[in-house]
Amino acid sequence: MKTQELYLKRELRFPLLALLFASMAGGGLVGLRIVWTKDWSYLFLIWNLFLAWLPLVFALGVCRQYQRGKRAGWKLGSLAALWLLFLPNAPYIFTDLVHLNNWFRHHYWVDLSLILLFAFTGFLLGFISLYLMQSVVANRFGKWASWFFILVAAGLSGIGTYMGRFLRLNSWDVVCNPFKIFKGLGHWAADPLANPTSIGFPILFATFLFLGYLMLYALTHLQPAQRQDVIT
Repeated sequence: MKTQELYLKRELRFPLLALLFASMAGGGLVGLRIVWTKDWSYLFLIWNLFLAWLPLVFALGVCRQYQRGKRAGWKLGSLAALWLLFLPNAPYIFTDLVHLNNWFRHHYWVDLSLILLFAFTGFLLGFISLYLMQSVVANRFGKWASWFFILVAAGLSGIGTYMGRFLRLNSWDVVCNPFKIFKGLGHWAADPLANPTSIGFPILFATFLFLGYLMLYALTHLQPAQRQDVIT
């Protein structure tokens, strides 16, 4: 993979437009739900989807810096760090399914469809950002290093998603409230086996992310069927 072939390539523009359309459609459906139920609670989905867009924005920034020949430096390093910091926000929306057990059971199937739309959109945003970052790593360090990078990113995203859902930590807490981060991680590190979820969830979610990425990666590399002329 070469970043020159990925950044703002025509084949990339269509997925981005499709994801933008899906995001706008999701926002519209949330608006219809508010009109229907007179409840504003599901606005959190729009906020979470906005956060899911940020890793892609940072990944595009990394690709742009790399294309300009800047293979190091504070700009590229800062963008890569921000990408990794906000990456868990892309798949995080899947964990919003937990709200189905607590709110609006009369609208179960409507809410399920709505959350899944946002979750799938967020997951694909994360996939494209991972794909772009993998292209940079592959170009710089080689194919095998890029897949090790995907494994590490999936693992860290699993931990990050756990921190967001169960420890109620946010990506911006690293800057705005670092003490909250240290406190939450300290309690978790002090006795990680106290709650089986603290170990099982990050591992299972990281596995889910890696396998989901692997399957989508394989689908993007399908070759179209070629017409073969039969000579008689």
